Amino acid sequence: MTQSQSFDMIVFGGSGDLAMRKLLPALYYLHRDPDLPNGRVIAVARQNLTREAYLATVEEHLRKHIPAKDWVDDERNKFFERIDYCAMDAKQFGDYEALSGKLEGREERVRVFYLATMPELSRSICPNLDAAGLITEQSRVVLEKPIGRDLASANRINDEVGAVFDERQIYRIDHYLAKETVQNLIAMRFGNTLFEPLWRRGWISHVQITVAEQIGMSGRGNYYETSGALRDMVQNHLLQLLCVIAMEPPNSLAPDAMRDEKLKVLRALRPLSGPQALAKTVRGQYRRGVIDGEAVPGYSEEEDVSPDSRVETFVALKADLDSWRWAGVPFYLRTGKRLQQRLSEVVITFREVPHSIFDAGNAIESNRLVIRLQPDESVKLHLMAKVPGDEMRLKPVSLNLDFRESLKTHGAGAYERLLMDVIRGKLTLFMRRDEVTAAWQWIEPVLDAWKAGEDVPKPYSAGTWGPPAASALIGRDGYHWNEES
Repeated sequence: MTQSQSFDMIVFGGSGDLAMRKLLPALYYLHRDPDLPNGRVIAVARQNLTREAYLATVEEHLRKHIPAKDWVDDERNKFFERIDYCAMDAKQFGDYEALSGKLEGREERVRVFYLATMPELSRSICPNLDAAGLITEQSRVVLEKPIGRDLASANRINDEVGAVFDERQIYRIDHYLAKETVQNLIAMRFGNTLFEPLWRRGWISHVQITVAEQIGMSGRGNYYETSGALRDMVQNHLLQLLCVIAMEPPNSLAPDAMRDEKLKVLRALRPLSGPQALAKTVRGQYRRGVIDGEAVPGYSEEEDVSPDSRVETFVALKADLDSWRWAGVPFYLRTGKRLQQRLSEVVITFREVPHSIFDAGNAIESNRLVIRLQPDESVKLHLMAKVPGDEMRLKPVSLNLDFRESLKTHGAGAYERLLMDVIRGKLTLFMRRDEVTAAWQWIEPVLDAWKAGEDVPKPYSAGTWGPPAASALIGRDGYHWNEES
């Protein structure tokens, strides 16, 4: 796609939380990018609002999510010129006439349909777009996670979207893949000779992936009651991070070259079912506790949550890969709500030295590569070094790459990068259908084992790192979770 080509981005769910908190701020920053082609945004929602009333709501929300120094009046006014609003019910075919009117005569433009809605709505939206004659050769559709709540529902969504869009037109989004640190992980692995010889079972003892949140439901109780942490986070975000860590070097950054290698990782995951699923997973649910000095309610006390809910707000699990590179190296994954710290990171722990030449007073810690995705994007390599002085005393030190300090620029956020990729037609950072299928095939037996079992999610106090059983899970193998600030 050349810079001169134009686009129309139609955002279904244009008044929702995702649009206001992520998409519109990202589009504002892209608007300031000279590489962004000429284009406009059409927000679609059910509220009967005028364009002016919608823009007033947008401004109210964007002031919360964009730093004041970046919210410049002149840029804001030009950005608002790009935005239009269409009030319609996406389930009602008759309402698509209004959208057709806004798109008439613009068939040559790139046309992006962004479904910032509940996944099931795609089954109404896509056939209606097709029946209304709105899908052109230059059209693309963006699907947010989770795609379905099990394998059968994911297949239904993919079948019905695939009936009107070609696979090359379908962009299944996972914004974790576009985070700067994940991109740098790819750069570190495949742009340097230093790590590749060590990136295997002979040198790495285990891998940890943590995505911890301090927030609770934030008004999303209805959604979470039908999802839970395994579907909401593990099936997509955490498994995609595992794929990036564990995949073989692709022969290029072409979309299918990358996605072929990620698919091999998903297919190499050792199945977890029945007693094995129960033994290698821990699910928890937060109770009342304290976050940053403030008392917070338990999950069962949240709005739109059943008082006797058995939905998990925390998951820890041990995954194994049956492959030559990773056989015998455990991958520990955990995620949860209302945990002690907001933190997303990958920890690669290398094996201990085979023999220490230092005296017993020198405890040698294993080298660790800590790749932090949030809240601060950084990469740290933990090593042992000598303390200054006459005696040979060792202590752990770290080599630290802090992206904010090193780059000192506004790096493109994950959604900025992904939205630009959609406009340009670049599929590398988006999931292919067979990836989604493979992920559900691995996750679904765990859900079945939980459903068949009599145990309920283990309680943990808000403001902690989850139930003690999660520490026992990794502790049985002689390891512990990385919980350093």
